Amino acid sequence: MCRLRRIKRKSWQSSCDKDVLLNILSVLTDLLSLGTGRRIHYVISKGGSEALLQALISAARTEPPDPSILLPLLRLLARVGQQDRKFGIKVQKAEATDVILSLTRQNLGHHLNLTHCLWVLRVCASNVAAGTMLGINGAMELLFKVITPYSKQHVRTVRAAIEALAALLKSKSNSRQAVNRGYLGGLLRLYQDWHHNDVSNNYIYIRRGLLLCLKHITNIQLGRETFLGSRGMEILFTSVQDCLSCKNLDPIVTTVTQILRKCYPKEPLPLVTVRSSYSFPLPGNVKTERPCMGSEDDNESDGEEDMETDLNKDDVESKEEDYDLETDVNKLRSRPGLDRPEEELGQYEAMCPELSLNFQELDSESEEEKKSEDRTENLPSTSSHFIPSGNSVKDPNCRWRTQSGTEAGSDPGEKDFKVPLQSSAKKEKCSRSLIGEKREIVETVQNANSYEEDPAKSDTFSPCPLPKEAAWYKKIFNPQCEASIDPTSGVRSETSEIMTKLLEEHQGNIPFHSPHFYIARAKGTKSIPAYRDLAFPDFWGHQPPPSCKPMLERQYGVQRDKVLDDVRRLIQPGDLIGRTVFDIDEPSHSSPGAPDCLTFFSKFESGNLRKAIQVREFEYDLIMNADVNTNQHHQWFYFEVRGMKLAVPYRFNIINCEKLNSQFNYGMQLVMYSVKEALQGRPLWLRAGHDISYYKNHYRCSAAAGGARGKCYYTLTFSIEFPHEDDVCYLAYHYPYTYSAMMSHLDVLEQSRNPKKVYWRQQVLCQTLGGNPCPLLTITAMPESRKSDDLEQFYSRPYVFLMARVHPGESNASWVMKGTLEFLVSSDPIADLLRKCFIFKIVPMLNPDGVINGNHRCSLSGDDLNRQWLAPSSQLHPTIYHTKGLLYYLRSIGRAPLVFCDYHGHSQKKNVFLYGCSIKETLWQAGCMVDTAVITEDVGYRTLPKILDKVAPAFVMSSCSFLVEKSRESTARVVVWQEMGVLRSYTMESTYCGCSHGLYKGLQLGTQELEEMGSKFCLALLILHLKSLPCSKKVMAQAALLLDLDEEITITDRAQRRYSNNSLETEDEPPCAEEIDYNTDSCSDGEGDFSELDQEIQECLSWVEGEAEDEGETTGQTCSSKALRGLYISNQPSSSSTALPLSSASLGVYSGFESSPA
Repeated sequence: MCRLRRIKRKSWQSSCDKDVLLNILSVLTDLLSLGTGRRIHYVISKGGSEALLQALISAARTEPPDPSILLPLLRLLARVGQQDRKFGIKVQKAEATDVILSLTRQNLGHHLNLTHCLWVLRVCASNVAAGTMLGINGAMELLFKVITPYSKQHVRTVRAAIEALAALLKSKSNSRQAVNRGYLGGLLRLYQDWHHNDVSNNYIYIRRGLLLCLKHITNIQLGRETFLGSRGMEILFTSVQDCLSCKNLDPIVTTVTQILRKCYPKEPLPLVTVRSSYSFPLPGNVKTERPCMGSEDDNESDGEEDMETDLNKDDVESKEEDYDLETDVNKLRSRPGLDRPEEELGQYEAMCPELSLNFQELDSESEEEKKSEDRTENLPSTSSHFIPSGNSVKDPNCRWRTQSGTEAGSDPGEKDFKVPLQSSAKKEKCSRSLIGEKREIVETVQNANSYEEDPAKSDTFSPCPLPKEAAWYKKIFNPQCEASIDPTSGVRSETSEIMTKLLEEHQGNIPFHSPHFYIARAKGTKSIPAYRDLAFPDFWGHQPPPSCKPMLERQYGVQRDKVLDDVRRLIQPGDLIGRTVFDIDEPSHSSPGAPDCLTFFSKFESGNLRKAIQVREFEYDLIMNADVNTNQHHQWFYFEVRGMKLAVPYRFNIINCEKLNSQFNYGMQLVMYSVKEALQGRPLWLRAGHDISYYKNHYRCSAAAGGARGKCYYTLTFSIEFPHEDDVCYLAYHYPYTYSAMMSHLDVLEQSRNPKKVYWRQQVLCQTLGGNPCPLLTITAMPESRKSDDLEQFYSRPYVFLMARVHPGESNASWVMKGTLEFLVSSDPIADLLRKCFIFKIVPMLNPDGVINGNHRCSLSGDDLNRQWLAPSSQLHPTIYHTKGLLYYLRSIGRAPLVFCDYHGHSQKKNVFLYGCSIKETLWQAGCMVDTAVITEDVGYRTLPKILDKVAPAFVMSSCSFLVEKSRESTARVVVWQEMGVLRSYTMESTYCGCSHGLYKGLQLGTQELEEMGSKFCLALLILHLKSLPCSKKVMAQAALLLDLDEEITITDRAQRRYSNNSLETEDEPPCAEEIDYNTDSCSDGEGDFSELDQEIQECLSWVEGEAEDEGETTGQTCSSKALRGLYISNQPSSSSTALPLSSASLGVYSGFESSPA
């Protein structure tokens, strides 16, 4: 190749032998036409582009230019230039732009030569700077002389001119110039002409080329305004309807959809303000409204997930991610320190009573404690699996109400913000307080079992009154008083009777769930909206379905159809209803205005739905509420809907989502709970919904509405056919798990444990801002005896610290924690051995207020609590402040946890995986040199995830990461690793969706699989203990026996893992059946791919070599190519002349451009 290049240069510089030049060009053409692009890149690296440009300049200076030399030279330039990223710059340096334009002008009457010139012009214009210069020198005017209305002649040349124009219009200055000269309207008319006449779809690429011109022009605001003024939305929307049924026309449909989405007039959300409907007064001088993070590039993530900007990231974006890695070794090293006075740590001694407890004192328990335990033991058992029949209770149209609301506590805005925390001097007082609390719960449960309603009493729950049309309900429950009901007294007695019937039938049908406990706990839960209602699923309970549901197969074109349906609202507004049927800001709208619409409700614990607008008869736009004291974080939703018809697909559009991408595009479904199904014995949260899509919409945030100006929103759209008519159903982002559910679950666990084997201690870590207690659990095994050796073994057990639900919307984390807790207190022999190995400190819900009030990410302070660990405030972030204080205390007494794990949920990835911390892996990923002699690191942080990869079917080691990012320096994982010196400090992320590997590959995870993950985590901890810590012979013998029992399962898991590893995917997010363009302003539409140009050049070369230089004479030869590609080759013979002028049909005299300059 080097010799060929030297011969080539020498020949062009000194030889006048035409045959030598032609031979060199022929050899180059043959070499570059075969094989891969490596040859072209080699030529580029040796200065081939510059040499070819110099040859072109020399050839253009001859009078007249020799076509036999010029044409192969232009073909080579087009082929090499498209692979040379700096080709545009090289053209400018060689001052070849004028030469290329001059050759193009000279050959306006010779379509073959002109086509070659246009190919080179297109390649040059792919560089924005070169394209701008070409536009200044009149390239666009020249191209508009070539582009013609519909014609079957010279379509190759017309196509080349359109594609060159599309490349030029990537320059904003060229687009602005085109708009000012009136070209946009003409392009629309040209597109209409080609669209209407191309009935056989032979000229798809000409039509798409015109659309690309429009797409680039509308990248500027002036272009969009002119497009709308020219009725471009109507023209393209109408034309694309003819293309939807033909899959070959997808390039046209895709480009039209992108243009329509981009040019759809932007408008604010139909809200007075985007700030949350709920506000909470903060202590001190802290502002109630937290500042808005103006864009999505704020490192917000689920747990620790990285925001993904687009489906296809280029190399530059991937390198930018590495810039977030911490490369300062001093910052990566452990740096123990305190963020508070050391004397404050003494108060946390009371939270570790297990270290000083004298078990001989257990024999002298107070009579008060014994009575409390006796009462607790007499509570109804929850181990039964009885499911009530459909005949037991036949009314789904009831909503459960607490008449007290938040009367149990004072107004949150008026309470003292000093967070109470027990000290070691107050152990006895705290114990009495806890006993009193337990007694109150027990009494409430006993009262619930024998319900005698006192109309004056206000601390009970009852169903809401039903709509008047529910006559069937009155016949079943109140046949005597159907004619008239006193709204002041009759409703209460009526609902009390319903409550009694339900509780009589609900005899512990769900494992580890008691409706009595739930009601008792919900009564004392404090919320900002003063909730008076219970969601039926939370009261009644949820039973896991028998099997996982497969991921939803994405239907081809679903997003495109949804976007076009949105555009139809603008084009055809006549069929829109536009009626607000639910609005928590305007309670008067919470009742439907007509009988043919659904009824919505969300004012219950963890509920989130702010507004519902009926768009059409069976279509609704929904708006989520922002987190309290913020104007953002819209993702979690949970609401009730009733009044539906049977076998009717209802479409719901949640229009104010914020994530740039979602697993809803990759097989994830929302969850639905049917009250009628529950009353018929199937109390299940099920995956539901079809035609699901997630995409950017036309709504924008405005500063006037209290948000960040220009912020984009996304639409989650789905359709549902409800299983019953006039049912009451609940829809949620994921399986709900409320604060009251967690507290009642702890009550059930405490009751069901074996106190002789399980040490269980439930304390109050602190009070939240909203006045709700944040529980702290201590779980371990009781000492086998009171002998000193057994007590010493008890006191010396290492700690494991677990916590969950710092982000309220990550309910999957609570289900994993539920599985962990149930396993830890179970009678399973592995659980018993595990309790003997560790002392577990657990905070099952770090953000109770956020969960209660339906937040997705923040607490009542409006802060992401998982970004406050570096310097938490005792007033604003009490749960983080005291959890960190407890960890400080454990470290100060030499009992730092062996394992720390924070349970989270991940909305954009599949599987379950861990984030850990490693100095070396971070530095290696950042490309830093690592001196292993200076930087030493224990690789034990990898042991636990490797164990989980073998024993937990949903866990995938390849998804784990041990990098430390700058943006994560204030998360729990990083702070505990650095400040507490905990090597095994993790964040465990559980998918909302499903698994791409292993036993659950292709399946969506349910609550049973999430709970299983929690129990498998416990098993992994036991194996970690056996592998990493010294163990007694007795423990080793027990472990060997127990793990032999699980050997078959372990082998199966390993086999599944080996099977799954054979099909590892290169990307976390597999491509959908349909390419999705989330950024409508992006130019990533494929026109930058020159593979089509390569094919066109090769066909032209074969055509020139085999036939005369007339397109009309090649009709028979090119028919097969046209049939294969459906592109642009004419099927009508033209004149046999080899140099037909195009001016007679040029765009310069086209009536649509009469006002434009010639």
